Amino acid sequence: MNTTTIPKSEFEARIRKFQENIRKENLDACLVHASESDMAHVRYLSEYWPTFESAAVLVPAEGEPVLLVGPESDLYASQRSFFKNIEKLIEYRESAEPEMPDMSFMTYKDLIFKYIPKGVKRLGIVGWAITPLPVYMSLKEQLPGVEIVKADMTLWPLRFVKSENELNCLREAYKISEFAVEAILNEIKPGMTELQVIGIAQREIYKHGGEYEGHSLYCFCGESTNNGISRPTHNKIVKNEVIQLNIGARVSGYSSSIGVPFSIGPLPERKKRLVKFGLEAHNKSIEMLRAGKQAGSVVIDYEAWVKKQGFDQYLLYGPCHAIGMMEVERPWMESTSKYLLQENMTFQADTFFYAKDFGLRWEEGLIIKEGGVEHMSSKFMKYTEI
Repeated sequence: MNTTTIPKSEFEARIRKFQENIRKENLDACLVHASESDMAHVRYLSEYWPTFESAAVLVPAEGEPVLLVGPESDLYASQRSFFKNIEKLIEYRESAEPEMPDMSFMTYKDLIFKYIPKGVKRLGIVGWAITPLPVYMSLKEQLPGVEIVKADMTLWPLRFVKSENELNCLREAYKISEFAVEAILNEIKPGMTELQVIGIAQREIYKHGGEYEGHSLYCFCGESTNNGISRPTHNKIVKNEVIQLNIGARVSGYSSSIGVPFSIGPLPERKKRLVKFGLEAHNKSIEMLRAGKQAGSVVIDYEAWVKKQGFDQYLLYGPCHAIGMMEVERPWMESTSKYLLQENMTFQADTFFYAKDFGLRWEEGLIIKEGGVEHMSSKFMKYTEI
């Protein structure tokens, strides 16, 4: 299967760097998890993306990694991933929990014996928040003497700074998202449902080469625009009301998202005022970004500026979060963040304000550079009435 533009050599380099981190933490191996909706860690290492089932990669401190899949996925995994070691475990079956009585499966005990003959005393779990409970229970039962350790930070930092191949995937994903947003603005009409509008975006994403949506696509009209996160419904598009889009495509595993509020016909003045202020705040936050700056100071300065302008009562959060294989991924940019921004980190400038009966979000992708940023998409960062 031709599923990525990331070369095999880059995947292999990722595994070597990951193994260096495993050894630094005095771990014997790490077990890295993924689901269909959050496939990032496993795909980052193996190019495998589970469907229905979950999956994992067992990476020993020394030796070859192993891709772990559920009962139905061994052939699919062998065609999609470059890994030569692939094993089936019942723990990665789909949530309906079929018994699969005519199949045989590897156990964790068997797995360690086969691939890590020296044994395992300390096992790191990566993807701690999404590790299936049946996996954890089986590990405790089958490996009773093994210390299980949360080890997310052995892998996450490798994903913070993007390679040129990764950046090119992101740039292409934003290009496709721009096609989708433009089509919506050209075709949207009062009386359409939010879901019908999303259908336009999906058509354009696949038409222009996207492998999937980058996230759950947003189109909200009216009161539901004040939802921090939500889903489109059969609610109808109307004139003179805030309409919110967040449209993202996925390319070779990398997600984009463009967030733009607009209206069909003029907005009431109080809504227009907040939408326009949101754009001003959005641009202000971007001015604060550059390599070498402490992330937390960006948030503190941004929140102070919003308060000074008299709009802090409308602020839920902000101003940025990382983007890559997931539309929202680490590192978050929060007032408590101590890390420094580095060149080729990628972030979403995510500017959200809300009132009791409407809200708005301006959102675009940025690559951190010395002295500023590279915009992956800014085409629609302008006040729009159609």
